[in-house]
Amino acid sequence: MVELTDPSTQSVSFPCMLFETQKKMDDYAAEDMRYGDLSESLLKSYFHLNDVSTRVDPWTLTRVTPFNQPHSRFHGSRQPGASVSREACIAFLFDEFRALSRFPFAVYSSYRMVIEQMISHMQHGGGSPFENTLLDAALKELIDQDKRERNSLAVLRQSLIRNITWEKGMLLERAKQSIATDIKRSYLPKFNRLKDSFNGMGITVHDIFAAQLILEKLVIKENKFNAVIRYNIQDHFGLDNDDILKAHFHQFRFFRIWFVLQRYERFACRPFMTNMCARVEISVMTPTY
Repeated sequence: MVELTDPSTQSVSFPCMLFETQKKMDDYAAEDMRYGDLSESLLKSYFHLNDVSTRVDPWTLTRVTPFNQPHSRFHGSRQPGASVSREACIAFLFDEFRALSRFPFAVYSSYRMVIEQMISHMQHGGGSPFENTLLDAALKELIDQDKRERNSLAVLRQSLIRNITWEKGMLLERAKQSIATDIKRSYLPKFNRLKDSFNGMGITVHDIFAAQLILEKLVIKENKFNAVIRYNIQDHFGLDNDDILKAHFHQFRFFRIWFVLQRYERFACRPFMTNMCARVEISVMTPTY
């Protein structure tokens, strides 16, 4: 008779998924991943997007002049701007989109140029995922510098101390649920600090859509352990309806241009996934167990 082993009493295998958010990676059905789904009439009437660009009118495909800007005292006079093609209009909008990203959203730091790269990726990338070593470095820095009491790394460190089976020098499969519950109650990394409003990270990523914490390595020796954790973080470079309807976003031409480029049926510029990865090491010399 073959004796079956309870899988929950076995040691975890690597890499080991310790936690993932309820929202999953690569969710292309998310609302902020829609594109080309709104008409001109809806964008004007419901979203109040009459004044979009200072360079080109996306509705008439004409260049904007001092006479046809909505806020001009000469608005409505017979001074039409030169006609442009759909492709030229999109190019003008992207140029203005990039220019508006510099102030006030990306004033300083080594990350300030990433937003322009992401805008160009939206223009030419066809919706393919975006990765950048500077974003990975920013994520690593964010994790390392998070001093909040229940930041994810600190919580994970304490959870590993509690859940390692020290007498066997193992982390058992059955411990994963307890660790996941602990991480769920922690603060995951988000670029929503005050300085992120000016260093470019608040506009490139800000919040996160999905996250995974993966245990890549765990070495346990007596009363010590060393672990390597990989943070996989994903955000969407796209806007949903609620984003542009908020006064905080609608007031900025930057977001009005972005929304029209993405959602207007004649432009349909595709949003994309922003992927970030950071590895952090946890070393505990004298845990209490």
